[in-house]
Amino acid sequence: MSVRTLPLLFLNLGGEMLYILDQRLRAQNIPGDKARKDEWTEVDRKRVLNDIISTMFNRKFMEELFKPQELYSKKALRTVYERLAHASIMKLNQASMDKLYDLMTMAFKYQVLLCPRPKDVLLVTFNHLDTIKGFIQDSPTILQQVDETFRQLTEIYGGLSAGEFQLIRQTLLIFFQDLHVRVSMFLKDKVQNNNGRFVLPVSGPVPWGTEVPGLIRMFNNKGKEVKRIEFKHGGNYVPAPKEGSFELYGDRVLKLGTNMYSVNRPVETHMSGSSKNLASRTQESIAPNPLAKEELNFLARLMGGMEIKKPSGPEPGFRLNLFTTDEEEEQAALTRPEELSYEVINIQATQDQQRSKELAQIIGEFEIMEQPRLSTSKGDDLLAMMDEL
Repeated sequence: MSVRTLPLLFLNLGGEMLYILDQRLRAQNIPGDKARKDEWTEVDRKRVLNDIISTMFNRKFMEELFKPQELYSKKALRTVYERLAHASIMKLNQASMDKLYDLMTMAFKYQVLLCPRPKDVLLVTFNHLDTIKGFIQDSPTILQQVDETFRQLTEIYGGLSAGEFQLIRQTLLIFFQDLHVRVSMFLKDKVQNNNGRFVLPVSGPVPWGTEVPGLIRMFNNKGKEVKRIEFKHGGNYVPAPKEGSFELYGDRVLKLGTNMYSVNRPVETHMSGSSKNLASRTQESIAPNPLAKEELNFLARLMGGMEIKKPSGPEPGFRLNLFTTDEEEEQAALTRPEELSYEVINIQATQDQQRSKELAQIIGEFEIMEQPRLSTSKGDDLLAMMDEL
């Protein structure tokens, strides 16, 4: 397992998240002079993207992220992206967050599988950063944050060997190996089978620095070529035109990691295989213990300023639906198998004083070794949360 994998995983998944949110925000966009108070406008879209990107590329967070370390668990990483998605005025419910995370992970898994060379995962990352910079062209301060991250990537990964990149790629594939969510876009393009597994191509450019297959050369003990044998490889390969640029500005050549939602088309996720059978067992949900939710609420405050929502009255901000209709979103929430959905509790503060006293008594029985850390920004909140995971 490579200890240099986490930054690449985080940045690429974050890039895919921004692509999806941008596409959905554009789809639900309404001209500002016609929008109601709870409807999206172009100004809201830019604000949401700016807030999320600013938090995502927070300097202190990036410094922590780039330290050599093992990958986080899938549950911990999903929690990070849920916090990121809610770093703005936008709100996602559980079903939409599930769908968002499925699309993110399957898209990047496909990109890692199709990378011609292990090193090309860095070009995929640069494609994501290039597109992200296009979202924030009018925000020079945030642009500077992204450029600084680019320089860190170049400094750390520019000198790695092919073997080290192969280890990074292998670590990523191990992380993704149990994820087989079907995505309508991939199914329509025939790059994914009905069981959720991807179809690897047998055509196109070969990796840079290699030759088109079809020829075997034989050498004697003096290193002199003595024989050639041609064979049919069954594919339709062509030489790579040139190597992609690893500079701050340049032609990446590789298209993996670019925004596949730039052409507006609906994207759905589907449960694969035995998942449909599991769905019938998750039609009814058991209400969580209110006291347990209070305990989690207290834990959230220790973890670094998790947003506390009021249980009654209109919810602040705007709600984004990743489904075509609210009915589809509600149905997805009902049929989502527990085995495929991470248990994320919507933590809320309650006004029940008696319950708060009970919680205080419980907490009082524990020895608090450290005072909760105060956060000065949402980026710091995210970093504090990750430190405590």
